[in-house]
Amino acid sequence: MRLLLVEDDLLLGDGIHAGLSQNGCAVDWAKNGKAAELALNTTVYNAMILDINLPQCDGLTILKKLRARADELPVLILTASDTVADRVHGLDSGADDYMTKPFDLSELDARLRALQRRAKGRAGPLLQHGDIVMDPASHTVCHQADTVALSRREFAVLHMLLDNAGKVLSRAYLEESLYAWSDEVESNAVEVHIHHLRKKFGHNLIRTLRGVGYVIDKPS
Repeated sequence: MRLLLVEDDLLLGDGIHAGLSQNGCAVDWAKNGKAAELALNTTVYNAMILDINLPQCDGLTILKKLRARADELPVLILTASDTVADRVHGLDSGADDYMTKPFDLSELDARLRALQRRAKGRAGPLLQHGDIVMDPASHTVCHQADTVALSRREFAVLHMLLDNAGKVLSRAYLEESLYAWSDEVESNAVEVHIHHLRKKFGHNLIRTLRGVGYVIDKPS
């Protein structure tokens, strides 16, 4: 999951960035409103964590601009403003969820997973494809009832492909979803992850469409 974190508190932002990165997310951190707008105009994200009180451009202005151009990016507001009126205003401005500071990182992670499920139209927390069952909450994958050990990025690639079964994902899209601004990306990184997944789940799970991308077909 590629996330945009918009937070000007350096200590808090560093903690969120580190925690979500450890949980397998690619996190870009914008420390002011203008940097957030630039990121939104140049990068495709799966969700945004947005503070309201920001330098240069406040969070609600960013949110309203986003919705004005019909961008459906899931947005979770994370702020110290905790009155009912603040929450109502944030949700009515286009936010999908609202958390107040202080908060627990595990709850933030769970709320982000819930936003992704809703964005994909899924009700249940598990992803299942034949004899493969993935639990994004526990970062576990079972194949034929056996737990399969995956690296953080192998898990992320498999998650994206399962979550988009039947849809071809380009190498560039997978790469952009896996790596944040600060990450070093080797030229064949995606191919290596796909190769490892095929060794663990069988060559036929992931199809390559040359010049287009990769796909896990929907179960027949």
